[in-house]
Amino acid sequence: MKQKAKNLVWSLPNILTYIRILIIPTIFCMLYSKDIMWANYISCALFVFASITDYLDGYLSRKMKLTSEIGRFLDPIADKLLVATVLIVLVQNKFIGKFETILASVIICREIFVSGLREYLGNFHVKMPVSRLAKWKTTAQLFAISFLIFGRPYLNRYYNSFWDYTLFNIYVVGLCLLLIASILTIWTGKQYMVKAFDYMKNS
Repeated sequence: MKQKAKNLVWSLPNILTYIRILIIPTIFCMLYSKDIMWANYISCALFVFASITDYLDGYLSRKMKLTSEIGRFLDPIADKLLVATVLIVLVQNKFIGKFETILASVIICREIFVSGLREYLGNFHVKMPVSRLAKWKTTAQLFAISFLIFGRPYLNRYYNSFWDYTLFNIYVVGLCLLLIASILTIWTGKQYMVKAFDYMKNS
């Protein structure tokens, strides 16, 4: 049994999760690079790759029946670290406006709040499985941030070419997706809160 658990620690789905976590510092550094064009596309490519691993590790763990406790523990944490880190950089470098900063704050605060609920309920062995809507929320967040990163160079350019307008449109799509993601974030956070409070009230 111990040997089996040890093998699962280094299963392919878990390795993809480890890779996603290890990529985060590189994305962070790339977003702070002064050479915004090449660093921007590298950071966007890395973020998209990390987002794909989020889908793949869940798919492979179910397909290959390699579900493990460490995977259940690290997978949501890796997602939150990835999203929160990039959103903080976008806010700090003023790559998004004040309204979008509010949306980013809502997303980050919700993740902290839900994590706190899970930790509290975990003490009573009460599980809060990820809902389907919460998965759509994560997908919307990942797409929104990908578009925001890719369209980011338009902020430092003038509209004098088709490519500049293309970057602007990509950036606007990212902002719209961020709004959708924040709405789903609030809604799913409410669902988790109701479920947790129901348990507290009935316990």
